[in-house]
Amino acid sequence: MFPYKYIAIEGNIGAGKTSLARILSTIYNAELALEEFADNSFLAQFYQNPERWAFPLELSFLAERYQQLKQKQDDHVAQSGMLVTDYLFEKSLLFAQVNLEKSEMELFKRFYSLMKPNLTTPDIVLYLSKTTDLLISNIRKRGRDFEKDISSDYLAKVTVEYEKHLKQEQLFPVLFIESDELDFVNRGEDLRFILELLNSEHTNGVKLMKP
Repeated sequence: MFPYKYIAIEGNIGAGKTSLARILSTIYNAELALEEFADNSFLAQFYQNPERWAFPLELSFLAERYQQLKQKQDDHVAQSGMLVTDYLFEKSLLFAQVNLEKSEMELFKRFYSLMKPNLTTPDIVLYLSKTTDLLISNIRKRGRDFEKDISSDYLAKVTVEYEKHLKQEQLFPVLFIESDELDFVNRGEDLRFILELLNSEHTNGVKLMKP
């Protein structure tokens, strides 16, 4: 029996989270929850003026992620099916830590702490690790106008927050997958490698952390 009912894919901007989430949801016939960032009216403004727009951006993402995950998880429980997402709710906290000033962060944490207990914990998280240069390359390839001003310094800071948090995570296991050389969209052997990781604790050098 496949042991997971709730799989979350994580990684920095441009890591390939959405592509992998789509593939896994198809393979496992699972409900899919994708982050709805394109409709966020603050995102383009944030990249142009981070200090001015960071707080409304992070609050709006917090609300959107909570609303979507709560609805999907309620439906998932009702249907006793499987759920695959391309983000963790904790993502809100990690990006806030990069983008917010101390006083803003304290207020943000109050909202976050009210919402977090109402959400289900994933059974496993796949973290797609990529070098900053490859993240920049992927971001440029997909050509989203609002992402054109993302700097390598910003991506490096986000990576640090992700890995610091996930390496200390105690509530769910995390698979850290070095994905620079992986192309799970176009190469079947790379996708099979990931599927084997999900079905086995023998990770061939990929770090598997368990609570």
